[in-house]
Amino acid sequence: MDFSQEEENNNVSLIKFESMLKTNNVLFFDSNEFENIIHHYLNQGKVALAKKAIKLGLEQHPSSTNLKLFKVEIFVFENELAKANSLLNELYVLEPSNEEIYIQKANILSKEDKHEEAIDILNRALDLADDTSDLHSLIGMEYLFLDKFDMARDSFMRCLEANPDDYASLYNIIYCFDFLDKNNEAIEYLNIYLDKNPYCEVAWHQLGRQYFELKDYEKALSAYDFAIISDDTFIGAYLEKGKVLEKLKMYNEAIENYSITLSLEDPTSFALLRIGNCHEKLGNNDLAVHYYYKTVHEDPLLDKGWIAITKFYCKNKNYQKALYYINKAINIDGENVLYWKYYAKINHRLNFLEEAERGYKRALELGNYELETWLIRADILTQLGEPEAATFNLIQATEFYPENAEIEFRLAGLNFTLLEFEKATFHLKNAMRFDAEQVIILEELFPEVFESLLAKKIINL
Repeated sequence: MDFSQEEENNNVSLIKFESMLKTNNVLFFDSNEFENIIHHYLNQGKVALAKKAIKLGLEQHPSSTNLKLFKVEIFVFENELAKANSLLNELYVLEPSNEEIYIQKANILSKEDKHEEAIDILNRALDLADDTSDLHSLIGMEYLFLDKFDMARDSFMRCLEANPDDYASLYNIIYCFDFLDKNNEAIEYLNIYLDKNPYCEVAWHQLGRQYFELKDYEKALSAYDFAIISDDTFIGAYLEKGKVLEKLKMYNEAIENYSITLSLEDPTSFALLRIGNCHEKLGNNDLAVHYYYKTVHEDPLLDKGWIAITKFYCKNKNYQKALYYINKAINIDGENVLYWKYYAKINHRLNFLEEAERGYKRALELGNYELETWLIRADILTQLGEPEAATFNLIQATEFYPENAEIEFRLAGLNFTLLEFEKATFHLKNAMRFDAEQVIILEELFPEVFESLLAKKIINL
């Protein structure tokens, strides 16, 4: 029976089954028909209909192992593992050489985080199976759960040997190589695979990725070209080729490749963003901002689009517009340190000190402990007339930078201002000991303190 004929028969069975459900007339189906109907509903995620089909199927074919295995699948899906196990044990007694029983048993063990036991069961099923590729794939997945990437890779390799067109296994093999930081071994493996499968665009694409990781951009470019020769509609290859061309500063050629993807399918925000970036590098500012706007129009939730526009306006010193767009980025991803740093710097440029301080404070809360962040926040708090808050901020900074003159000179100045002369003296002496040349900080930020007799005495010691 050819595929279309089989598909047509399945459709007829489905129509007949759904008509039976509406009329309550019980019609007869052979067990294969029931299996196809159940399989269809499970693929569609229609579990309730699949359960009805299993129930009616078992009423008409009470001894069908395959229908009972579907019942096991539903039990596992609904996390009724005890019921699933009990039914599997019954089936095992009846058909101890049915590999599907072992697969479902392994599935249950996997759900219970008993991955080693699941692997043992699947290895037993290997002895019974004619086609072992799916079993090797399942074993590979169990090894991934155990973080045994070498073993997982070897299982997926066996799977690919049995079925060279199984691209999911190919991806998993490369994933394992990547995780193990074995780019050269991955390249060697892909080249052997490509000797036997020279028109496999997926393998060429993966080979390009490996060369890109090793910064061998010429070879990466060549691999992506072969991927495109193998399939000239392969969008991933054009995108990756564009990234390589950007690295080689060949921006016009990169734009050309990104543009091809726009003609192959609906525009992707990634391609539009990269085109904008290339135009910016080429100094085509109007085109750059045009593509950035197209990016956020295509995907308003892409914070990278909003940040690209923010950076563009920052570079062109249009801080009012930059502020508008950084707020858009923060509304999408309020946990991004980089965005808060931009928010703080832009507000600082516009002399909105309270907002700038809020930005630096948020960056610190999110774990950005760069020295610059602590220092600028302290200086802004000082400008805002909050010396206590500035002091507390710098005391926190000393936990990360314990012997830093820039911090100590500021603490000295602030404590003089607060009339805490003992503390001021302590910090000023520390500062002079750590790096006396930085005394200019005191002169610039606290000129009155710098000119005071007490400070002069310590500085001239």
